[in-house]
Amino acid sequence: MRLIFLGPPGAGKGTQAQVLARSHGVPHISTGDILRAAVSAQTELGQKAKGYMDRGELVPDDLILDLVGSRLEEDDAGSGWILDGFPRNVSQAKFLDILLEQMNQMYECVVNLDVPDEVIVSRLQERGRADDNAEVVRKRLSVYREQTAPLIDFYRERQMLVSIDGNQPIEQVTTKLTEIVAA
Repeated sequence: MRLIFLGPPGAGKGTQAQVLARSHGVPHISTGDILRAAVSAQTELGQKAKGYMDRGELVPDDLILDLVGSRLEEDDAGSGWILDGFPRNVSQAKFLDILLEQMNQMYECVVNLDVPDEVIVSRLQERGRADDNAEVVRKRLSVYREQTAPLIDFYRERQMLVSIDGNQPIEQVTTKLTEIVAA
């Protein structure tokens, strides 16, 4: 199983990816986890990323792409994976296609968890993190929508996109995802 999960922050990508990854014995791969692991292991790429992170800067696309490529080449990803929140834009998606072609792999589909902005704002405020106030959340959603709308179209045009209503109980979303994977 090879899936790509898209959706705004707070849509439930991580939760759903973990459930599916566990039940299918494949790794749940998120860029945040990759960055933290590379920094912790003090790999060359991790040290480069740490420099950006320590300065409060975004880690550049090319470095993220190298990290994802390295992660997909690890043994546990040989039989499948779930990418959570990557790619984030069309250029990353095109790179991923090239990378997977070189690795002789292909994803089955791209799952978009669709959740209304007001629900996202409410969910994230309930988490209680300092950076989850309504104004910051709306800004993050705006940036997400700007970057991801073309990505959703990119996958829809390739007939690889499956949208799921993420504004329902976790168990119902999981059931829907399980049906998609089994199809």
